[in-house]
Amino acid sequence: MIEVEQQHTMEGDKPSRRYSWEGDRPFNDYAQWIKQKYGFRMQKISLDAGFTCPNRDGNLGRGGCTFCNGTSFRPGYCDPGLNFIEQVDKAINFFKPKYPGCGFVAYLQSYTNTYAPIQALKKIYEPILGHPEIKGLVIGTRPDCLSHAILDYLSKLNEDYEIVLEIGIESTLDRTLGRINRQHDYEASVAAIGQVHLRGLQTAAHLILGLPGENYEDMVSHAIRLSELPIQSLKLHQLQVLRGSVMAGQYIKNPSSFNLMTMEEYVNLLADFLTQLRPDISIERMSSQAPAHDLIAPVWGKKNFEITRLVEKALLETGRFQGMNYIPSLYL
Repeated sequence: MIEVEQQHTMEGDKPSRRYSWEGDRPFNDYAQWIKQKYGFRMQKISLDAGFTCPNRDGNLGRGGCTFCNGTSFRPGYCDPGLNFIEQVDKAINFFKPKYPGCGFVAYLQSYTNTYAPIQALKKIYEPILGHPEIKGLVIGTRPDCLSHAILDYLSKLNEDYEIVLEIGIESTLDRTLGRINRQHDYEASVAAIGQVHLRGLQTAAHLILGLPGENYEDMVSHAIRLSELPIQSLKLHQLQVLRGSVMAGQYIKNPSSFNLMTMEEYVNLLADFLTQLRPDISIERMSSQAPAHDLIAPVWGKKNFEITRLVEKALLETGRFQGMNYIPSLYL
């Protein structure tokens, strides 16, 4: 077990806190956290519910965020031609031989999965949750697509099932959010996560490291700002320039305006980032692998677990660990 304690010595500060997580890794590993919580592996299964995005259909804008290539990545077992129950059954049949005894959580990942009227959401969520082997639902969405009515509905579902909202923050800097055509500011993320927390729902945050215009210090500072929010887990990945995206054209036209890190630079960044991150935030992912046919740059030739191992090695070799430099916020 890893234990981290922060002490306050200044007058008016909160008392010292102690954080701990199972395992001997120098970061709070999500998989270990899940196993500690449930006693067994919990496998996410990706489903395609046919959602779109307000930044694509003209409600907020068209063309989407500049990093998005407009295609919906889905694993091979996910067939959008099937209904929800058929998708669940196919995914479970795929994973059961690989992970005997695991539990299953449905994962609505592609686009904005709260972007519909409540009655339409009910017709999607409730049949999925009604499947006897589904323990909960992870819903990928934007911070500006979470009305009070939707959150109240999800809070009600959370009484019987575990509901997690995976919210795309992408950056804590408004200048970056404007540059990538995100169509919301950082305060929208802060407000949405606060409302999610008030209703007892869990938040998984999503962040991209290496967006245009952000330097090393900017990216490490994201860890400090995110640590002030009541989030439970974090997904990180490097900026990837994808074919078909607005960013692909920008990159081809002016590659010097991009901060595409080498793998070594990214690993070192993550090690520094994690030392500033609140220790109880579990790390779901440290990198991403776009399909080879979509990826323009950077091409590292490493799988996600290999990047994670390199970050772990960098931390261990220097005696660092998640949260060692974290200063608790007075507002948490």
